[in-house]
Amino acid sequence: MGMLEGKVALITGAANGQGAEEARRFAAEGAALVLTDIDEGNGRRIADGIAAAGHRAVFVRHDVAEEADWREAIDRAVSGFGGLHILINNAGVVPRRTLQDTGRGDWDRTLAVNLTGPMIGMQLAAPVIRDSGGGSIVNVSSVAGLMAHYDAAYTASKWALRGLTKTAAVEYAPWGIRVNSIHPGQIEGTALFGSASPELAKSLRASIPMERAGTPRECADLALFLASDASSFITGAEIPVDGGYAAGSTMWMRQQLKSRLTDG
Repeated sequence: MGMLEGKVALITGAANGQGAEEARRFAAEGAALVLTDIDEGNGRRIADGIAAAGHRAVFVRHDVAEEADWREAIDRAVSGFGGLHILINNAGVVPRRTLQDTGRGDWDRTLAVNLTGPMIGMQLAAPVIRDSGGGSIVNVSSVAGLMAHYDAAYTASKWALRGLTKTAAVEYAPWGIRVNSIHPGQIEGTALFGSASPELAKSLRASIPMERAGTPRECADLALFLASDASSFITGAEIPVDGGYAAGSTMWMRQQLKSRLTDG
């Protein structure tokens, strides 16, 4: 049996990158899937590919900032698969604006998608997960939720999601629901990675102690662990998946600079 055999999972932002890899990974471990995104073309392609491989998956167009869309997605899980056990709040946007350049529109939309969306999702999904026998919620934050980052709205939303996760972990524990956050760093093959300039991407990789970017598969494996019963006593945790960036990028870069100055 797979790690998620008999489980039903709802994954937002599932049309690309980490979300798409999580979908394929969860399906391979036996989960029935409701995949959601505003990108209908890629979202349906991912769901159809999973279904063609013999697994159970449907796609629902879903703007996570809209409560009505959340209700439809959760209803599809219940009507199509009989319940809901896992919620992966993966959808997110990044405006790439400094604090001084952040407009109200960028600020409002970023918080609506990255923070209000997961809040609505947890409010509506948690009672269903409880009534399905309990389960797991994984909120995809960022290393920008652990430290400073040159994007005011994105950073604020990810720090707030980190805190919201801990509150949810405590509130939902009596319902048999675990809630954790993961904090990806530079992950290749994602929209966030693709939106960075080559110079920014190169500089960020140079500050990672493991000296490489991560992969969507590595994020999906962590999400799978937290979604499964293998992590049955873990809740309220914040886990970086960043090659050591949050732990010691300053220490690492200082050592590299020291080596270069010494060699010079």
